[in-house]
Amino acid sequence: MKSILEIYRIGRGPSSSHTMGPARAAELFHMENCGIDSCRVVLRGSLAMTGRGHQTDRAVREALDPIPCEIIFDNTIDETLPHPNTMDFTAIKDGKETASLRILSTGGGAISIPGRPDTETPEVYAEQSYREIADWCKAHNKRLPDYVEAHEGPYIWDYLTEIWQTMKRAVYAGLATSGTLPGGLGVERKAQYLFNQRHIDESEATRENRLVCAYAFAVSEQNADAGLIVTAPTCGSCGVVPAALLYMQEKRGLRDEQVVRALAAGGLVGNLIKTNASISGAECGCQAEIGAACSMAAAALGELFEMGLDQIEYAAEVAMEHHLGLTCDPIRGLVQIPCIERNAVAAMRAINALSLANFLSGSRKISLDLVIRTMYETGRDLSHLYRETSEGGLAKLYR
Repeated sequence: MKSILEIYRIGRGPSSSHTMGPARAAELFHMENCGIDSCRVVLRGSLAMTGRGHQTDRAVREALDPIPCEIIFDNTIDETLPHPNTMDFTAIKDGKETASLRILSTGGGAISIPGRPDTETPEVYAEQSYREIADWCKAHNKRLPDYVEAHEGPYIWDYLTEIWQTMKRAVYAGLATSGTLPGGLGVERKAQYLFNQRHIDESEATRENRLVCAYAFAVSEQNADAGLIVTAPTCGSCGVVPAALLYMQEKRGLRDEQVVRALAAGGLVGNLIKTNASISGAECGCQAEIGAACSMAAAALGELFEMGLDQIEYAAEVAMEHHLGLTCDPIRGLVQIPCIERNAVAAMRAINALSLANFLSGSRKISLDLVIRTMYETGRDLSHLYRETSEGGLAKLYR
């Protein structure tokens, strides 16, 4: 497996696969083709279907600036594409095509070039499953964050500290902002309202629900407004992990250092999902984004409470299992409806998974590895209409 740095990336929304990934691809193509007169970029698959809503064209143009760029949205349904997020770049000099390159945006801001292993980041972890990781931890009497440090090196804590501070700033910025999100749907920011609107007779459970949802809305609304966020594991699911962890940190009076270790455990689960399945909504539906984020948050919470390896696995498994089949159908290709609310619901579900794991881990029948495999097969079986093309579901029926 690769580094968990691949899971947590700092960047601007609204989409890791549709803006961050294409921007990185354009920067790479620009670097490899200096001195050209212009460039043509053909966006295919999901990038073509929802690229305008996700502002893919803007991200590519800004990355190629000052080179003039023609962007073509090819809406042709092509099941032979190597990935639903495929881009074809062509360099033009003196009126002639001088170079071409196909680049895939594989989710979470990562890119891949078929036949170009030099563009791949190095492998960091030899273990490929939760079972193998748990066996390593048991053999060395270590916890999941210790396993991460043993493979990534001590510098990982500085990186994850920056990740956590950025996550918190996204929450606070979202809570401090009101108004309407861009894109034409007229979606009002609701995080500030949720945070301030206390019920006259509010129970502890109601307060928890309100605050966790407020935090998730805050980050997701920042993402929808092209604000600075952290992929966890994607932009579209960036509100789940910070919402659950910040609420629990405040409730329990926990130190940042404890949360940072929890992020390591959550990132490890996200890494397993990315390695053995997918974190791309275009490839496997929203279960690959929101489901993965919920599973990461549940594992992180389990580490925060210093649960055992089996309990953490159970929490992560439950969180993913109950998102199986979740479709990706963003209205007008915007990461707003139903994406923002899904972040809030998933953050609460992660806390529920933690509670179940506290009681029932000894009776579980399904492993995290199995549910990850199931998610991938389920996602590949989904019709393309429900894999981030905005052609089915809410995106089709909303008027």
